[in-house]
Amino acid sequence: MTIPPRLARIGALGALASTLIIGGTATAATAVTQPAPRTVVSSQVIAAVGDICYSDLPTEAHDTLDLIEQGGPYPYPQDGTVFQNREGILPSQSSGYYHEYTVITPGSDDRGARRIVTGQKTDEDYYTSDHYASFDLVDYGC
Repeated sequence: MTIPPRLARIGALGALASTLIIGGTATAATAVTQPAPRTVVSSQVIAAVGDICYSDLPTEAHDTLDLIEQGGPYPYPQDGTVFQNREGILPSQSSGYYHEYTVITPGSDDRGARRIVTGQKTDEDYYTSDHYASFDLVDYGC
């Protein structure tokens, strides 16, 4: 007897549901052979954070980092607000750990997609040019 593919993908719960629906016996081996779904998510998170040399950042990102160092003033009221990390790309931290700042995009009528997100640790600055779809940790040593 085969387990329908959709039920097999959800691991032990799928095996139990299949057994109850189709009939037969459930075994512990079925649960052990199924990978945890978040294994894939974890590797995607790790791959999504790259690195970028400070010298390779656009000039506007340097300006933003200078403003952060000086404590402002910032061009947009949203600058300095808590970044929630809803995408889960940056390392998981407690709420309030990350803050976001606009990197001005020449020619854009609004804030654009570029940001610097800072962490509470010294020199923990992330740059995104695609509005949080990916991040690069700023490397000040290259």
